[in-house]
Amino acid sequence: MIHLAQRMACVHSDIRGPLYREALRMQQQGIPVMKLNTGNPAAFGFPLSESIRAALEGRAEEGVPYCDFQGMPAARQAIVDYALRKGIEDIDPEDVFIGNGVSEVVNFALMPLLDPGDEVLVPTPNYTLWSNTVRLCGATPVYYRCDEAAGWNPDVADLRSKITARTRAMVIINPNNPTGALYDTQVLYDMLEVARQHSLIVFSDEIYDRLVMDGMTHVSTASLAPDLVVVTMNGLSKSHSLCGYRCGWMVLSGPRQLREQYRDGIVQLTSMRLCANALAQLVIPAALEDMETPLAMVRPGGRIYEQRAATLEVLDTIPGLSYVKNSAAFYLFPRLDARRFAITDDRRFAQDLLHETHILVVPGSGFDCPDNDHFRLVMLPEAGELRGAMGRMARFLETYRQN
Repeated sequence: MIHLAQRMACVHSDIRGPLYREALRMQQQGIPVMKLNTGNPAAFGFPLSESIRAALEGRAEEGVPYCDFQGMPAARQAIVDYALRKGIEDIDPEDVFIGNGVSEVVNFALMPLLDPGDEVLVPTPNYTLWSNTVRLCGATPVYYRCDEAAGWNPDVADLRSKITARTRAMVIINPNNPTGALYDTQVLYDMLEVARQHSLIVFSDEIYDRLVMDGMTHVSTASLAPDLVVVTMNGLSKSHSLCGYRCGWMVLSGPRQLREQYRDGIVQLTSMRLCANALAQLVIPAALEDMETPLAMVRPGGRIYEQRAATLEVLDTIPGLSYVKNSAAFYLFPRLDARRFAITDDRRFAQDLLHETHILVVPGSGFDCPDNDHFRLVMLPEAGELRGAMGRMARFLETYRQN
């Protein structure tokens, strides 16, 4: 028998984990499943934008050879221009590394930094790409609390209390996945002051920064702290519905003398894998000039905006279910009244929901949430479909009890 490496013991990916595989088995048996587990817009009919289509037209051969290991020059310059518009200072194309989605660049960002025994501050709940990658680097994710009562903003006092002599970095996910929260700017300032006092590198995951609703504005973390080393992650998977293109990047900012050796480590890793998907890089300049595509989805009348409204319309009628309205992305992280439903196992709840209603969600523990009473909803199906699915969930919860 071939045994798994010990580093795999704590790795988990509930978004496409056992419940997802159970949903696939149900589909193979002819049972339709509403898969509200993955933020994959194109799977729900979000179209390829004309800007992307035009950027690719007649250019297939340009994506055939390897390109620069950091990314195509025009793509990196477009990323720099976008970051400058967001207020990030003193950067150039040499500070940009393009990867096969943010998933890949997170690995490139953490691996050169962490030694066994090091610690990284990670929010709870969080997108577990971060906690899993920290563990795979041999380090330990240390969770700081995001406060549901404060709109899921990070609890800075809790964050500060988790600092030790082994803390190397702080992860900020804003807009947040799984909560859909957009962080208050003062909270960001306070978090950055903690990083400043303890000489921490800051990783800021901003993949949903163009999907912000209700007249709110996203503030890039790096724009608030030009004196700190900040690595900003972003990409096109969500804002332009290009998940399958695997197009993400990171931008290094802050004092160059502090990050020179760290950057050399990133160069070692990215050059070893030769280059990211070259064809996808061809669309980056056009996409970052095309702000209308994401804006059209999140303004009133747009799909994401109206799908959120349809979801909340039904959830508001369900006794024992509460939520914090998301301000960004297309996620909601509702809470179930643990006493009313006698819930002690959120994975069992998600399994029961799948079997009874054919709706697939991810339990809160799949995002390293310490409670057993949350789950994440993906609000990507058309509004009518979501109303129907939420109605089935409401009827299910009328009699649901865990014993």
